[in-house]
Amino acid sequence: MKQIQKGFTLIELMIVVAIIGILAAVAIPAYQDYIAKAKWGSANSELASVKTNFDVAVNDGYTPIWGYAGNGAVKMAATTSNCTFTDPMVYNADTSATVVCTILGGPATVAAKTITYTRSLNGEWSCGSTAPQKFIGDVRVCTGGA
Repeated sequence: MKQIQKGFTLIELMIVVAIIGILAAVAIPAYQDYIAKAKWGSANSELASVKTNFDVAVNDGYTPIWGYAGNGAVKMAATTSNCTFTDPMVYNADTSATVVCTILGGPATVAAKTITYTRSLNGEWSCGSTAPQKFIGDVRVCTGGA
């Protein structure tokens, strides 16, 4: 009586390993880009809330300050899990201003990069960042670095 062997041949296993390697080579860099985009977005989101509270303080006649208490507080600590904000904020008597976030952590492509919001005399905000544009998205959101 003949016994039938079951299982995979060595060449079949090598083909499967090669396919997994090719998929990993494509997927890992794409995943890192998604992580960088998410980190930049989180930092920008925190900065956007500071920007809104900043405008509220200015419109109420106060000088914006970091923290949660007091007149003019922007309801944000000077350091969060995503940002270290420039302290003190640059707030000029003419109501122009600059608020800067240095991104904490994340992939090396966005870690330690900055997001800068600049307030014009008429209260309009513009955004610039040292992070590459591909992690920011459209230039209408923010203008990135090289």
